[in-house]
Amino acid sequence: MRWAQFVFDCLALASRQINLIPLFRGALRPSFAFLHLLMIDQGKKNILGVWVDAVDYDAAVDRFIQAAKEGRKYTTTALAVHGVMTGAFDEIHRHRLNHLDMIVPDGMPVRWALNLIHKAKLPDRVYGPELMLRCCEAAAENGLPVYFFGTTSGTLSELTSNLMERFPKLIVAGIEPSKFRKLDESEADSLAKKIRDSGAKATFVGLGCPRQEVWAYEFGESLQMPIFTVGAAFQFHAGRLSQAPKWMQDSGLEWFYRLVMEPGRLWKRYCFLNPAYLTLLGLQWTKLRVIDPEDTLAPDERILHG
Repeated sequence: MRWAQFVFDCLALASRQINLIPLFRGALRPSFAFLHLLMIDQGKKNILGVWVDAVDYDAAVDRFIQAAKEGRKYTTTALAVHGVMTGAFDEIHRHRLNHLDMIVPDGMPVRWALNLIHKAKLPDRVYGPELMLRCCEAAAENGLPVYFFGTTSGTLSELTSNLMERFPKLIVAGIEPSKFRKLDESEADSLAKKIRDSGAKATFVGLGCPRQEVWAYEFGESLQMPIFTVGAAFQFHAGRLSQAPKWMQDSGLEWFYRLVMEPGRLWKRYCFLNPAYLTLLGLQWTKLRVIDPEDTLAPDERILHG
């Protein structure tokens, strides 16, 4: 079998896409060493003052699952233009974002920025809803229980049902819907204890940007497990919200699809933030203005979104 593993590893390295080799699926898996060789992990890069990780899906999943296995904090989020701009415009929120453990390039424009300014050569973005599925699949394969916090009880019920049908080995340690208000300190402590006592090894949070990033920053130390804030992924995977066609996603036009679907909620976000993002990105590219990721202000109190 060693020669077959060697041939498979070489094919995997040449293609960089394991699932393009269905002949070996179920019979062989790429060796651990070759999986790490295939990963793209170039560390943190400054995009408008926010430290964004130049990683691919494999590296992001590997980081997340390793932290879950080791039982340590690993706060993760996936930022598109809106998420990056919340940090660019607000030095307090920039502090929160830059103290998360991993920020992946959720939007095509963020990936393009990494490639343009930092020569990252990323072949694809790391789309939050897709990364969530890959993390759930890896958690299922490794027997790591997961917890889901946020959105409504109906959405959570449909979400977990769909995920467990897709990944039969997935262990759901618990679910908790959002209260859609701020918590007091006692409620926050009780929520953290409930998640810890559930036996979960990782928590997925769907509160919407930027509330969920605030939540991850504030609850990371008390939970001491990976936290992944996933935005609309709960609604997508519950079947309550449709995703943009792939050609629109690949062209960087997902924002336009979502604007058409939810104009009342999103028109200000996209009509004002997209031009501002391009302007600030041009200034950083030409070095006329570069926002320093260290130029932040630590919050003096917790918000405790719940």
